[in-house]
Amino acid sequence: MMALRKALLPILLAAAPVPAWGQDHAGMDHSMMDMSANEAPADQPGDAPAPLPPQDHAADRVFAPERMAASRSAMIGEMDFSTFALQIDRLEYRAANGKDGFGWDGQAWYGGDIDRAVLASEGEGTFGDRAERIELNAYWRHALDPWFNLQLGVRHDFRPDPRRTYALIGIEGLAPYWFDVTGQLLVSEKGDVHARGKAGYQQRITQSLVVEPEAEVDFAFQDAPALAVGSGFERLELGARLRYERNRSLAPYVGVHWERKLAGTARLARAAGEDVSGLSAVFGFRAMF
Repeated sequence: MMALRKALLPILLAAAPVPAWGQDHAGMDHSMMDMSANEAPADQPGDAPAPLPPQDHAADRVFAPERMAASRSAMIGEMDFSTFALQIDRLEYRAANGKDGFGWDGQAWYGGDIDRAVLASEGEGTFGDRAERIELNAYWRHALDPWFNLQLGVRHDFRPDPRRTYALIGIEGLAPYWFDVTGQLLVSEKGDVHARGKAGYQQRITQSLVVEPEAEVDFAFQDAPALAVGSGFERLELGARLRYERNRSLAPYVGVHWERKLAGTARLARAAGEDVSGLSAVFGFRAMF
């Protein structure tokens, strides 16, 4: 037994832990150690195409695939429903210096998110006189992408005289930074060509107050003496309206409206003794049904 103890004693002493403070690292040269194997590999951006979305459906494993395909088709058809709406963007009284007037801009449409039939009208005038401008638009609106729509149709001008009918093509949509924009190109049955551009922005300043600045400009590609229009920029309108909107059904507003005839159109207006610009305070409402 004594001999066995003497044999095990050196083994136990060798296996005993040594305190860390007792280990001397001064003689070790760590700079010579190769640590490259411990470095994390650098991430390299891949250029492989994204995987295709899965084409299988979990329900097809339980039910007949033909029945599930018919159900999915029916669901998509139910989501693509058609509705009718009437939207009055502006119906307002314009208080000017001795020449109070009125203005309107609205549309009715029937259809869905992709295709709609639209009937739109806008115009303005002075109380006691005939309306200066009455426009009626009828067009098909088709969604090009989630942001912009194509317009194809006609516009008929009841005022000013003589009446004109135009073929219409346009683009409307939501531009970057949430600007509502519209651009239209019009060709009349007489061959004269016009263009119109609109831009507006709606900024909610409280839960109920919305300020809406907007601009509209018309351009003529040639003189149209019968319409008292000269080539170049015809007319510029600027406005800003503060709307009280507790709900979208009916929202009153106040604001300011300024318009000016430009270039050759302004010269023709001066020659006829007409004003070329006007500033008015506006009171009206916006409605949607």
